[in-house]
Parts: sequence; C-alpha cells; structure tokens
Amino acid sequence: MQTFPLGSFHVGRVGYGAMQLPGPGVFGPPRDHDEALAVLRRVIELGINHIDTAQFYGPNVSNQLIREALHPYPADLALVSKVGAYRDDQGAWLPAQEPDQLRASIEENLRALDTDRLAAVNLRIHAGDASAVGPVDRELYDRQLTAMIKARDEGLIGGIGLSSISLDHLRIALDRTEIVCVQNAYNLVDRTSQPVLDACIERGIAFVPFFPLGSAFTPENPVLGHPAVQREADKLGRTPAQIALAWTLSIAPNVLLIPGTSSVAHLEENTAVRDIELDEETKRELDGAAA
Repeated sequence: MQTFPLGSFHVGRVGYGAMQLPGPGVFGPPRDHDEALAVLRRVIELGINHIDTAQFYGPNVSNQLIREALHPYPADLALVSKVGAYRDDQGAWLPAQEPDQLRASIEENLRALDTDRLAAVNLRIHAGDASAVGPVDRELYDRQLTAMIKARDEGLIGGIGLSSISLDHLRIALDRTEIVCVQNAYNLVDRTSQPVLDACIERGIAFVPFFPLGSAFTPENPVLGHPAVQREADKLGRTPAQIALAWTLSIAPNVLLIPGTSSVAHLEENTAVRDIELDEETKRELDGAAA
C-alpha cells in the first residue's frame, strides 16, 4: 500500500475515521457495541495504521471504543485527534478555542485512549459551524499555536495539525512551527479548499480531506448522487462511494483518506479503493464534476 509521512509515522494513504462509531449525530453510545469493536479490529487486520478520532465524538465514545478494541496499540499505529470543540448535553457542537481548553482536551484524549502520546493533534478552527472556515483571529490564533507547540515540545503530541483553515491560517502557522497535516472539507463537488491543498502539495504536508463523500449532516448527497460518479461506478462495476474515494486519492500523493463507517462490510468496501486505478478518461469525467 502507498504511504505518506504523517509526522514521524509513515501511514497508508487509506486510513480510518472514527466519527461514525458513536450513535446518531456522533453522540452517545454506538448502535451496536460489538460491531463497533469488530470494525476497529478489522481496521488493523486490513493493514490500516492511521486512525482519526476526537474526544468530542460521543463525547469520548470513539476514544473509549478504540482503547477497548486495540489497546495495547500496534507500534506503527498513528492515532490522530483534534481539539477546539466540545459537546453539550444535547449534543450541540460548541467552540472550545482558548489555549487552556485545547490543553485540557489533549490531556482528555490521552486519558481516554490510555496512551502517553498522540501521533498528531489537529487544532480545529471553529467558526460557528462544524465545517465553516472563518477569518484569522490573529491574537487568539497566536495563543492557540503557542499552546499546541508547548504540548508537542513536552511530548504529549508528535506533531501539530490544523483543521478547517484558510490559506492565511496555514501561512501564519508555518512561520512559527512545522505542520504535519491539514484537515479541510474537500471532495469531488466541493473544492473550496483547493488553494490550501495546493500549498500542502508544495510543502509536502499531508492533506486529510473530511467529507470526501459529501457531508454526513445534509439530507442530500451531491457527491454520491452526481451523474458522473454514478455513471463511472456502473461502468467500472464499483460503488459510487468507491469511485468518489478513488478520485480523491488520485488528486495528489499527499492526500490521506480517513473514510468512516460503523460496518465491517463498508469498511472493507472503502479499503478496497487502495486497488482502484482510474484511467485518464475517467479522471477527466470526474474532474468536471465540480460545482
């Protein structure tokens, strides 16, 4: 399997995102606890060594399931989390952007996962919406970066990542420290983050697109329902999800996928994109699908 550096790790370009392990709305316990554990164990069996999680998935549900299923962890497993938000009792996504909140969230991730160090932690910039990218609040952002650098230098995290950022966020951060990964929304239809991706390609930074199959929080899915995706899926005997993921993987060698699922069957289907090669004609068809 192709790999790409993620801090001190070399991870397979198809990883696993733990967001769908908790209950509906990424809140509360899983629908099927045993199936959730089976998914995580199958992740390792499939050779996947990059798991993306967060304390606010559940909250703490994903982390506790990961620990139950996989601890003690394989030496090559990169556990990556994110900070910058929390959930209230009704499951609302709320900002937790102050440096002391970032530090507390890093420490909570470590406790829940029962590990001394995370491969990387993404600072998620919260702009009032779960996936929105807002302008740079320079004073706050400098304090946030200071907190993340301190956590890295103290050995709590292996590398600093950024999520839901603008190109300005990335440039400011790179003036202060190394950035090992960026997580932004990006898919075949929504390529708003193309300038950020281009900057990551130029600098050799791992780019981890979330919502590669479209948002999980909208009633309609413009990616999986796109005529070009469905047409190519029929032509190649693949599912629309596999075609969309394979296209995303083909964009650049620094793109790392973290498709999430709570089903072993879907996990295996998603992981099979490692073996899909899109020809130039198919790629041209899909490249034209942007909104």
